[in-house]
Amino acid sequence: MQIKIKTPAKINLTLEILGKRTDGFHEIKSIMQMINLYDYLTFDIQENTKTEINLSGNTDKIPYNEKNIVFKAIQAFIKAANIGPHKYNVYIEKNIPTEAGLAGGSSNAVGTLLVFNQYFNNILNSDELSKICATLGSDLNVILMGGCVLAEGRGELVKKLPFVEYPVSLIKPNLGISAKEGYKKYSELKIKPNKNYTEKVIELLKLKKDIRKYICNDLEEGVYNFYTELQNIKHANPNSIMTGSGSTYFVLENKINRVEDYWFAENLKTIPNGCEIVNLY
Repeated sequence: MQIKIKTPAKINLTLEILGKRTDGFHEIKSIMQMINLYDYLTFDIQENTKTEINLSGNTDKIPYNEKNIVFKAIQAFIKAANIGPHKYNVYIEKNIPTEAGLAGGSSNAVGTLLVFNQYFNNILNSDELSKICATLGSDLNVILMGGCVLAEGRGELVKKLPFVEYPVSLIKPNLGISAKEGYKKYSELKIKPNKNYTEKVIELLKLKKDIRKYICNDLEEGVYNFYTELQNIKHANPNSIMTGSGSTYFVLENKINRVEDYWFAENLKTIPNGCEIVNLY
């Protein structure tokens, strides 16, 4: 049986860092919003004499082995659900840039869990899926919930927020910034930002009023001065904000001022849901 799912990118409407935790992670308060930029994953699942996981795809930017988070999600699901041996072939069509702050990999992993749960007759409940997500990464539970989500803790504590449709445009230099680097550079800031904009944005979302004045990202302040590539984006688009640990910036507009040789996507929009199965065949 084959199943195809589309897995969306996310942007951080706010990302505020409240401090360092005892487990080494940072305590955050962030509003994350899904947008209609998708990767597509096609699964071919067959009974087999042993467990086989075969990944392939359309880009050389990601590994197709046990280092891929899709591979890890499959292993985690098999263990949690006590599934017998099967052969899993997965084709990953990447449209979401990697190392971009758009949670493409996390979204792929959530889509994988949802496909497997459907294929195996919803063997895991929502709490069990949520626990797997929390072990795989900090923002997977956000993707699992979908739409507009308040994320707290290290990102795994989630709450649904009112959805408001906004236009979205993205721009990204040929540069990847890991979350580890982003948080390290933030930690080295002598003066930390303290805007408390997340609560303001939540109130404006409830009232369906314009949030653009209050979108923010504390991590941007940590990495911005180290990369002329980011400065080029900001000079061309003063109202743009970095998403996640970067290096993608976004504006809540239909168009963005382009920078030569930078990847961009325009005329996107925020969406009220998350991963969606598009085909069973």
